[in-house]
Amino acid sequence: MFDPLAWIPEQLDLLHAMERRRAIHVRSTQQGATVSWRENHLINFGSNDYLDLAADPRLRDAAQAAIAREGWGSGASPLITGRGSEQAQLEAELARFEGTEAGLTFSSGFAANAGTIDALTDRGDVILSDEKNHASIIDGTRLSKATVRVYPHRDVDYLENLLKQCGTFRRRLIVTDTLFSMDGTIAPLDELVDLADKYEAMLMVDEAHATGVFGEHGHGLCEHFGVEDRVPVRVGTFSKAFGGHGGFVVGSQALIDYLVNRSRPYVFSTAAPAANAAAMLAALQIVQHEPERRQKLMASAEFLRDALRQQGWSLGDSHSQIIPVIVETEALAMELSTKLFERGMLVPGIRPPSVPDGECLLRISLSSGHTRQHLDTLVEALKQLRF
Repeated sequence: MFDPLAWIPEQLDLLHAMERRRAIHVRSTQQGATVSWRENHLINFGSNDYLDLAADPRLRDAAQAAIAREGWGSGASPLITGRGSEQAQLEAELARFEGTEAGLTFSSGFAANAGTIDALTDRGDVILSDEKNHASIIDGTRLSKATVRVYPHRDVDYLENLLKQCGTFRRRLIVTDTLFSMDGTIAPLDELVDLADKYEAMLMVDEAHATGVFGEHGHGLCEHFGVEDRVPVRVGTFSKAFGGHGGFVVGSQALIDYLVNRSRPYVFSTAAPAANAAAMLAALQIVQHEPERRQKLMASAEFLRDALRQQGWSLGDSHSQIIPVIVETEALAMELSTKLFERGMLVPGIRPPSVPDGECLLRISLSSGHTRQHLDTLVEALKQLRF
């Protein structure tokens, strides 16, 4: 009998031969600075739970109370009967937190990015995208019928030259992460807002890894740079510092009204459960009232960067809680990750296709839940493994 998927095992064997076949594993404890994974108790340097909120009992209690009131499933898309009072309140509180007119929640940060780009651009438009943008941004540009121009990472001069050549397009959209997830670098937002104004372009930023972490009030890197009112489209996620699930967009009321009508991932996805919105409302309150969490996180990151640079490791241009140990070769990245695992630490090795060939690394993600002892353990292990 003909098997239409007979080609898949061969492709899996090819990935295995290239040592790039991935497997999923089971975490057997709650998320946190330490976890049990693959039957090992590990210091967790692999999570994006930057403010140590994923297992916070206040989020759990808020979710449980919402389940008691409304049950679990939302039952439909937000435009039908899926949008409940918790979701509406969360969107209003997000807008207030971010200082915008309105906010809109999505089923994931991926959906928020892809759906917003596709809604804002079409045939006859041009998208200018940083080469290290997240996959959700890249896929959003592919979904759009717009022309796509990719500029070298954070290269504003190259970007300006592209903009000079794009005057005949109907609309121009510059899109970038604010904090890049693999190498911890920061977008030059102060320069990007000037270029957007100069060339009458829309500017869309993804604050996924910066919201809750950067800025005096935790609004993200737009706040840090003082450009919040100059970035018309701001995307974020609940799955990082907020310790939850889902994504969001904040901006003008007109922008949000337009996305409600034109963003396909919003229109055609079942709304998230009320319990998730209730938990994220609790997380939002914690982010606003416990700044010491991000202060501790930034202090830990500075300590670790200094210690590893003194050992001679290459950390690139990271100035954030994401610290890449750049080792270039895939074999070395995975060898180091394995040896750290054997020493009781989860530090993912990052290789293609997550990064380009020649840019393999260990990705250290810090949390405010990490203690000085956790950091010292990692520093000592990397010292012993230094080649």
